[in-house]
Amino acid sequence: MTRQKKKDSLTDKEEQLMHLFWAHGPLFVKQLVELLPDPKPHFNTVSTFVRILEKKGFVSHNELGGSYQYYAVARMEDFRRKRFGNLIKSYFGNSYFGAVSTLVEEEKITADELRELIELIEKKNSK
Repeated sequence: MTRQKKKDSLTDKEEQLMHLFWAHGPLFVKQLVELLPDPKPHFNTVSTFVRILEKKGFVSHNELGGSYQYYAVARMEDFRRKRFGNLIKSYFGNSYFGAVSTLVEEEKITADELRELIELIEKKNSK
């Protein structure tokens, strides 16, 4: 059975490229290759991934001197919000409390950080 890719989801490699666009702004494929860690993927491989990202609607391009300079269309905040929501849904039964409880149980969040969160919630609720 073949698993169909969702248009709004990204592979790990695609997400890695998106982080480069979000961090550096518009880039040519050559610049993306230079920014990637060693061992560097081939130019054509990166180009293929960028075209897939464009087809999915995450990036677009401007033509400059016969070359394409690509830029992010999708906002990092929107992607993060959706990705985080999917994580909470898949692993914590759609319970944000369950996610925070796990952080407490695994000692990944401190009491001071929890107090800060409570202050943020109280400030939001007082508006």
